[in-house]
Amino acid sequence: MARTSSRTKKAKNAGAGANDSLLQELFLDSLKDIYYAEKAILKALPKMKRAATSQELAAAFEEHLEVTEGQVGRLEQIFESIDEKVRSKKCDAIEGLIKEAQSIIEDTDKGTSTRDVGLILAAQKVEHYEIATYGGLRQLAETLGYSEAVELLQQTLDEEKETDLKLTDIAENNINYEAAEEEE
Repeated sequence: MARTSSRTKKAKNAGAGANDSLLQELFLDSLKDIYYAEKAILKALPKMKRAATSQELAAAFEEHLEVTEGQVGRLEQIFESIDEKVRSKKCDAIEGLIKEAQSIIEDTDKGTSTRDVGLILAAQKVEHYEIATYGGLRQLAETLGYSEAVELLQQTLDEEKETDLKLTDIAENNINYEAAEEEE
């Protein structure tokens, strides 16, 4: 018996949930949630940039601010593509992650690599939340037959993964080592 590739399986199942109003409701609810999250991230990134010691990390936060603005625009396109009004719903997860980042800023000394390590950790937690959300939304969009949304969500998912890798590189290339040498 021949095995079907995941590509074939995806294509065969694309649009399978198009008439499932509960699934559409879950998709829309999750879309509103991540829209709120992205708008909250837009407010948090400038604070994280100002708190960063490393110029490289500050530049990464600035770059991701611009990327996030594009992601917000893409989410608005998705709402339009499925004939829904652009709306947000409070995202408790992102509220907690942003609060954690603020605590790191408050609990670490200004101008230290230790603060930068904490900021990277906080930012990566946000990225992983976004990666999980966009991956799930992308799959739901495929199941619902929202082909335009699939493409837009994949683009954002790829950007979030790229940001996560960039943060890892910044940490591994110098900041973690500098922090290890700092004294209390």
